Amino acid sequence: MIKLTEHGVFLQNGKLTSRAEVAPDEARKGTIAYSILAAHNRSGDDKKLNISFDAMLSHDITYVGIIQTARASGLREFPIPYAMTNCHNSLCAVGGTINEDDHLFGLSAAKKYGGIYVPANQSVIHSFGREEMAKCGAMILGSDSHTRYGALGTMAVGEGGPELVKQLLKNTYDIPAPEVVLVYLTGKPRRGVGPHDVAIALVGATFGTGFLKNRVLEFTGPGLSSLPMDFRNGIDVMTTETTCLSSIWETDATVAAYYKTHGRPGDYRKLAPAPVAYYDRAVEIDLSTVEPMIALPFHPSRAFTIRDFTARSRELLSEVEGEAREKFGKKASLDLVSKILPDGRVRADQGIIAGCAGGMFDNIDEAASILRGGDIGNDAFSLSVYPTSVPVSLELTRIGAIADLLLAGAVIKPSFCGPCFGAGDVPANNGLSLRHTTRNFPNREGSKPAEGQLSGVALMDARSIAATAKNGGVITPATDVAYEHTPHTYHYDRSVYEKRVYFGFGKAKPEEKLIFGPNITDWPKMYPLADHMLLSLAAVIRDPVTTTDELIPSGETSSYRSNPLRLSEFALSRRCPDYVGNAKAVAREEAARRAGEIGEHIRFALSRVGDADALAPLTQFGSAVFANRPGDGSAREQAASCQKVLGGFANICYEFATKRYRSNCINWGILPFTLPEGALFPFEVGDFVFVPDVRKKIAAGDEDFAATVIGKDGKLTPITLQIKGLTSDEKTIILLGCLMNYYAAKNQS
Repeated sequence: MIKLTEHGVFLQNGKLTSRAEVAPDEARKGTIAYSILAAHNRSGDDKKLNISFDAMLSHDITYVGIIQTARASGLREFPIPYAMTNCHNSLCAVGGTINEDDHLFGLSAAKKYGGIYVPANQSVIHSFGREEMAKCGAMILGSDSHTRYGALGTMAVGEGGPELVKQLLKNTYDIPAPEVVLVYLTGKPRRGVGPHDVAIALVGATFGTGFLKNRVLEFTGPGLSSLPMDFRNGIDVMTTETTCLSSIWETDATVAAYYKTHGRPGDYRKLAPAPVAYYDRAVEIDLSTVEPMIALPFHPSRAFTIRDFTARSRELLSEVEGEAREKFGKKASLDLVSKILPDGRVRADQGIIAGCAGGMFDNIDEAASILRGGDIGNDAFSLSVYPTSVPVSLELTRIGAIADLLLAGAVIKPSFCGPCFGAGDVPANNGLSLRHTTRNFPNREGSKPAEGQLSGVALMDARSIAATAKNGGVITPATDVAYEHTPHTYHYDRSVYEKRVYFGFGKAKPEEKLIFGPNITDWPKMYPLADHMLLSLAAVIRDPVTTTDELIPSGETSSYRSNPLRLSEFALSRRCPDYVGNAKAVAREEAARRAGEIGEHIRFALSRVGDADALAPLTQFGSAVFANRPGDGSAREQAASCQKVLGGFANICYEFATKRYRSNCINWGILPFTLPEGALFPFEVGDFVFVPDVRKKIAAGDEDFAATVIGKDGKLTPITLQIKGLTSDEKTIILLGCLMNYYAAKNQS
């Protein structure tokens, strides 16, 4: 299905070749990505980019913290269109009034600073971004990792909240020029194959090796013309799961028709590679060979054809059970093998079609055709469908698709991202849920392993979920089901947004008062980096990859995103339940040190490397987390900020899974240490790491840090830590303690 080329290739007049008459450095300028990045770069250096974005989006898990940080840093007015959607904390079912308090804060901020406010259940964030904000040749920044509008000709990037704060304060997004990877499409998908099938196959082929990490994907090729717009958007939004930085697609008549349908024909323009363009790598996808896919728990890259999965169901589900035992030990377990029927097929308990990936018009329209005249039965299997926006719901109602789904036994839900992060349709303990959503990380469906609850999510396309539902929950590829489907032409009715959405860009009202609920609190004081650093390992995680959902769980914890202290109580709670207590103990001893008292752990550790009384006043004492490869998944900054609120000063790893998590750490003053290639880290919770002269070395731009591990038994082990590629601003942010301190210092000067 997919071929990977690890070396550079040329695209010459639409065809792949290994040679061209134009030199690679010159031909790089022929990519669509290069032209868009160059148009938004303010540095004058095409190797080191300072990007200014055209628009931004946030949802109600992140916008309160962003605005609070920007407000404390001197915000007066939103300088670019900034949309705040309310698609995450929308249930208002946990935490009393606090979710709706956040929404009122968001509306008041939109009025005060000139923003766009999308009320709860009107649209999920990326549907609104596509419908109202995408524009060919533009760049959009979102505080959600799935900010991807490349299929609409918009380069979009998902980052943590501090990067949005920088844009609100008219600063730039600073990155080295990314490599660009050609994604060359040929063929045409078969009936029953949908965008999630292509996306899961792509993630499965690339994630494990980091083939696309921090690179930009550029889609083109003759297969592009066979794909409807929703199909393209469905692949595009899942490129996040490859750990790429962004994406961009060649645009054509299908894209032009989308903009015309949405009342914005002027926002379309043709984007295409130059006659000769050079790419650092290539991915070739023959769409005609793609089969219905399934991504097994606990990652979108655990990809198999449904046919292969069925043939190997006992083996593969046993592997999932083994991973659950390894992760959660005696706390919780899975018994998915019991889902296997005598003929080898597997019966699931739940189907979900939702969010920015699954809830689009074409997906639901075809799912309704598959289920028309059938039903899901009256056993344990259930099916919930969440259209991605009210305009989509309205059109599905008008064409009769909603009626077909209801008659088949499906439940229609409002526009809401809940199933994608564990705040809606949480399956039963030991349940197997099939979802056309973006992720299936452990606990992302809302289970709580520390309390003995665990279920598994497998990702599938809406078409195969509908086929499975029609078969009573027995996992069935849509290509095996006979059905008639004539795609409906989509008609976008903007009137619902005109009646409900607050469009305030350019209309700031400084006299407006922000409305604060009791859960909305300011950040605690952050201190500058000291001369030396002493770290206590509060958590050590040996998993190959650690997701942001493990670093700060989603689900009902989302209700506390506006309260840093309360939210920090959940940090690593579903992976390392002892972490919060360990970190708090370190933070208490650090507070005492700042008051002049040297605690027992500080004295024990520093006395092994020098004079404790002389070193203690100059040595910051904080907690640290070790993980092999942390930060895969969500862009939300709380994965880092909660560590800092608890007194965390460093992460140690072999590599960061994503740029956005590393950036979040830096913006919160957490040192992003990595280990040299081949180095071992056999140390455990309770061991200490002493990093001398850390402030001087950060200021000087040193990348290697001689450090000493002090074991609980007092044994000393020298190690080398590294921090590579800090920008000048990033060094200053770390020295001052966090991004807020950086802006406070700028305002004072």
